[in-house]
Amino acid sequence: MRLILVGPPGAGKGTQAARLVEKYGIPQLSTGDMLRAAVAAETPVGLQAKAVMDAGGLVSDDIVVGIIRDRIAEDDAKKGFILDGFPRTLAQAEALDDMLSENSLKLNAVIELRVDQTKLVGRIINRAEEAKAAGQPVRKDDDPEVFKDRLDAYNRDTAVVVPYYEKTGLLSVIDGMQAIDDVTASIESVLQGLDEKV
Repeated sequence: MRLILVGPPGAGKGTQAARLVEKYGIPQLSTGDMLRAAVAAETPVGLQAKAVMDAGGLVSDDIVVGIIRDRIAEDDAKKGFILDGFPRTLAQAEALDDMLSENSLKLNAVIELRVDQTKLVGRIINRAEEAKAAGQPVRKDDDPEVFKDRLDAYNRDTAVVVPYYEKTGLLSVIDGMQAIDDVTASIESVLQGLDEKV
C-alpha cells in the first residue's frame, strides 16, 4: 500500500502515520525526519538543508527528490510506504509519479487532513507557551512566527498538490479537527479493501 498524507504543519499527519505504520507494517517516509537525520549526521545534503529548515523554509526539490528516490528503493519499502511531508510542490508530485511509474508502481490513496488553520496557529502558540512554562525548550518549528511562515509556505506551495491528486481520483478529504481516534477511524474507512488490492 502506497499512501500520501497531506495537510498543513500541525494537522496530525505524524500521529496518524505512526498508527498506519503499526497497523500495516509499512514505513513512514517523513522527509522532515530524513532531513533531520542528514543534518544530525552532517552529511553534505544535511548541511545544505540545515539553514533552510532552521528558518522554517522548504529545501529544494532536487534534495528532497533524491532522498525519496533512494528511500523507496530500500527493502522495507517494497510492500509499500506512507509519505508524510512529500510531495510539497507540483514539481515534486510529478517527479514522484515519474519515479513510481519507472518502477511499475502507483499510489493507492492520497489522504488530506483538512483543518481550521486559525485554530491551528492557536494550538501551536499554546504548545509553545506550555513548553516555556514547564521550563522546556520550544522546538524551532513551534515558534509561532516560524510556524506562521511554514503555514504560509504550505498555502503557497503545497496546497496546490491537493487539486492535482483530486483530478487523479486518489484524493480523500478527512476532517483533521476531529478527535485523534475519530481521524484514525475516518482514514481506516478510506483504506478498507485497499490492502487486499495491492
